[in-house]
Amino acid sequence: MVDNLNDAIKRLFKNNNHDDSSVDISANTNTLKTVLELKNNYQVNFSIDNSLRTVLRFNEGTYTGNYQESENIVNIVNVNSIPVNIDIITGSYINGSMQPTIYSFFPHVSPGFKIIEKPAHTKYLPVTLNTITNLRISLTHQYKSF
Repeated sequence: MVDNLNDAIKRLFKNNNHDDSSVDISANTNTLKTVLELKNNYQVNFSIDNSLRTVLRFNEGTYTGNYQESENIVNIVNVNSIPVNIDIITGSYINGSMQPTIYSFFPHVSPGFKIIEKPAHTKYLPVTLNTITNLRISLTHQYKSF
């Protein structure tokens, strides 16, 4: 994800006739923080509201110098699981609470790409109705309360 942002920024630099080697954004996979490398006396101003600062997790301010690391852990993808809920089952528990969740998965694609998921192990749960006249299936994220 950070690499994609870096590529997009370099493309913008080139399109605006700037030296695209002056700014490089990467990820430090050991600390889970963003690395900002500046050359040719470039500066980055993260004081502007609604900037990449919130995604890359830098504090507000102007960054100068050669090597900078964000003060906080990167926050690009904050979804850890996508529960598949169906309103006609019982017997499923999420964090100790009964939920109508039949399956949960992590999307293994970048944002904007098609998610294709097939459960590896099927699990059968009790149905709460004798006759199914309709049912509702929903996809949420891990913070959604049911």
